[in-house]
Amino acid sequence: MSGRRRGGRRAWRVLMLACIPLTAAGVDRPAPPAPPTLGAHTLLAQADHRGRSPAVTAPLDTAPAGSALLVLNGGFASNAAAPTDSYGRHWTQVGPTAVYDGYQGRFDVKAYVSLAGPGGRHHTVSIDKPGEPEREITIPFVEIRHAGVLQDFAQNYPAPSLVQRIAGKLKRTVEGMLSDPADRFSVTSGEVTTTGPATLIAVWWGDGNVRRMSAVPDNGFTVIDSYLQLPPISGVQCAVAYRQVDRAGTYRVSWSGSPRQRAILWLFAFQSAAP
Repeated sequence: MSGRRRGGRRAWRVLMLACIPLTAAGVDRPAPPAPPTLGAHTLLAQADHRGRSPAVTAPLDTAPAGSALLVLNGGFASNAAAPTDSYGRHWTQVGPTAVYDGYQGRFDVKAYVSLAGPGGRHHTVSIDKPGEPEREITIPFVEIRHAGVLQDFAQNYPAPSLVQRIAGKLKRTVEGMLSDPADRFSVTSGEVTTTGPATLIAVWWGDGNVRRMSAVPDNGFTVIDSYLQLPPISGVQCAVAYRQVDRAGTYRVSWSGSPRQRAILWLFAFQSAAP
């Protein structure tokens, strides 16, 4: 009898252990998602009267799964078609179309994201140009890995402020600069708010009738692609920058450079999808 009781106690203890919730033992607690990070990227720029349709980006090696993709189309409004890609993903326009001032509505910029779908080697994006296939177009194509959510975005079209111009003139007086600081610009994006680690992508589209320019972001952003030295026959100027942030917050970016011009600005915040 006593042996049977001892065996019964051992069986009861085993049964009790088996009933402990697995989450308490840390067994089935889901692992946190990998933080988003910048993936492959490129920028296609077709000069004016040197274009062709469709406009096809250079091939990238993107992740097989788990990446968000960002594409912008800047150029003639008659060529403002939605993108397609070599892996058949679905694309959604983000925000309204931004129309350039001073060009009678002939030029604009659109932004598109694809938050889910396959990827792989030699990944390309194509944009048809039904209106004026030989005319200029610029297409940034950016992969954000481990990103399933466009957490926030901002779009604005600021002009260099009077305060910035006055500050530039004062700087010239104090430092004796040879160049005209009034010819320089500083424009600031709208704000985006994140709830955790994020990859921020900023895109600058200048609207000046110029061929040589600079565009430099602040606030920890790094330029990854740009088209700022245009040929004599013209093109659509653009610069793309990114920043990794490791915590929730509100962020923006200011671009400075020369010569002074207005610019269409975009700022995107990509985050990982919840587990």
